[in-house]
Amino acid sequence: MGSYKEIQKLKKDFENLNLNAVHKFATLLSSNNVTGDNVERGENCKYVFDVSQGIKDCAYVFWGAIDIKDSLYSSAIAMADRLYEVSDTGAGGGNIRCANVVYYSTDIDYSFNCYNSHDLFGCIGLRNKSYCILNKQYTKEEYFQLIPKIKEHMNNLPYIDKKGRVYKYGEFFPIELSPFYYNETVAQNFYPLTKDQALEKGYKWRDIEEKNYIPTQSHSTLPDDIKDIEDTILNDVIECINKKENDRCPTAFNITRDELEFYRRFSIPIPRMCYQCRHKKRFEKRNPLKLWTRFCMCEKFGHLHQNQKCDVVFETSYSPERVEKVYCEKCYKMEVL
Repeated sequence: MGSYKEIQKLKKDFENLNLNAVHKFATLLSSNNVTGDNVERGENCKYVFDVSQGIKDCAYVFWGAIDIKDSLYSSAIAMADRLYEVSDTGAGGGNIRCANVVYYSTDIDYSFNCYNSHDLFGCIGLRNKSYCILNKQYTKEEYFQLIPKIKEHMNNLPYIDKKGRVYKYGEFFPIELSPFYYNETVAQNFYPLTKDQALEKGYKWRDIEEKNYIPTQSHSTLPDDIKDIEDTILNDVIECINKKENDRCPTAFNITRDELEFYRRFSIPIPRMCYQCRHKKRFEKRNPLKLWTRFCMCEKFGHLHQNQKCDVVFETSYSPERVEKVYCEKCYKMEVL
């Protein structure tokens, strides 16, 4: 297992095995009337991915957990209900809109990094507060008099971005106000875009700074087995095998002492790719956060379908051009179990 060549051969064998195996169209555990993938205890949900321990009556939710209800267009949420266009929010409370990093709170609009609060509008960094607008304290009566006027003003004089997109009340903050560059966020992992595509959508883009590393060790000349790697490798700049095939690739990398000790301890060969390329390769093994309508590919008699070919239709994250055999749940169980 310490041999790089042997590991590559095993990976190739596994890929071939995987391509010829039967795949269930989606992993939906203890779920009913759900489309998406990797969902546990889901009920009446559309386009939800990577959710565990309960989600009900939700749509377009990614990465959530523990009894999420009545929520839409949100990610990284848990233990809450009535969430709309939020991220990293929940852990109690609910009725939160267009917010980020809001916990144990209720009745929140357009706020960031607020905890244990209720009835906030356009606030940042508050703790144990209520009836605040733009971090200014109001009485309960003043707050509920002002909020309808603010919403009316947002609808009558909406923000219009450089692409002509209109942002009225209920729309998340305009993307052109984001301080982040698209290709430096996890968005590029899940929905990779070229620079031109990102700029066309109005996202920011930062060109990768040319590092001009001068490799002292080629990936092709590294010893094959970890047992043959000497400590001198800690002083080397190793050429990445991809050499800019990945737009985040710095073209070269080095090995730290702790990293080398880890490889030796578990008999893992020295990598030939930089960290960014390794990360990209791992991410490519995930199915995308998209769904396609497809027929079951089972053509075996005796699998509970009358015709030779199963006619079950489902929504799956396996795109039609992929070569894997994708089965409905009944045919999958007949084949595998």
